[in-house]
Amino acid sequence: MRSDVVDLAEFYRSPLGRVAQRMVRRRIRAMWPDVSGMTVLGLGYATPILRPFLEEAARVIALMPARQGVVRWPQQEPNLVALGDEAELPFADLSVDRVLLVHSVESTEQLRPLMREVWRILAANGRAAIVAPNRRGLWARIERTPFAYGAPYSASQLRDLLRSAMFMPTASEPALFVPPTRSRMLLSSAEAWERIGSRWLPLFGGVVIVEATKQIYAAATPHAATLRRRARAPRNAVIPGARDRSPLKAIRPPGAAPPAPASSPPEASSREPAR
Repeated sequence: MRSDVVDLAEFYRSPLGRVAQRMVRRRIRAMWPDVSGMTVLGLGYATPILRPFLEEAARVIALMPARQGVVRWPQQEPNLVALGDEAELPFADLSVDRVLLVHSVESTEQLRPLMREVWRILAANGRAAIVAPNRRGLWARIERTPFAYGAPYSASQLRDLLRSAMFMPTASEPALFVPPTRSRMLLSSAEAWERIGSRWLPLFGGVVIVEATKQIYAAATPHAATLRRRARAPRNAVIPGARDRSPLKAIRPPGAAPPAPASSPPEASSREPAR
């Protein structure tokens, strides 16, 4: 189930939402300290985390899925948000340097197509980061936060997801150790909760953040692949796709005489020998 854009916007305007925004933003900023001249894309509902990149990156764009809805961002400035299809991102190949997915992978119904699209648009030296609710954390269990909707993940599950989509995980960080409460006293001590939780209880953060780079494999040339296939083929094997489907024949060196036909054994004489 995906949260509605109105509910998401309302949550991030609340005191609890502002605390979540500040803590997650700090972790992302530590992962990406310098995005000068880069294109940064946010997928899902990433606008609360993208604000620090506006004055530094060459371009900042947010794409929200149609099932979630869209709101204008930033306020009182030129709009940087678009509504789109997660399975068909409207960007060219290798055109984005940083991709941030927030409120995205846990609730999308097109997870594999989404990850393939992220791989397609990400530059060769680009980086992607996923922010998802932690399976072991309190934030995935209390419905007053949008992190309680969708499928929660552990760090190892996110890494497996990224590897299966041809990414190489490079870093993993927990965040949001303060309980998801409306108590202003507890929320005011969020910094202390974050320090203690990161040091002593890293498995129980409210969200898990995993960063990854694009994994690119070198393709073998057709000629080399054909040679390896022929080298492994047994003597009487038939190579698939070959025009001549007969068994492989020995190659005669140039100028060599053709082999003599095999002689038949002599026939036994029907006449008796002379006495």
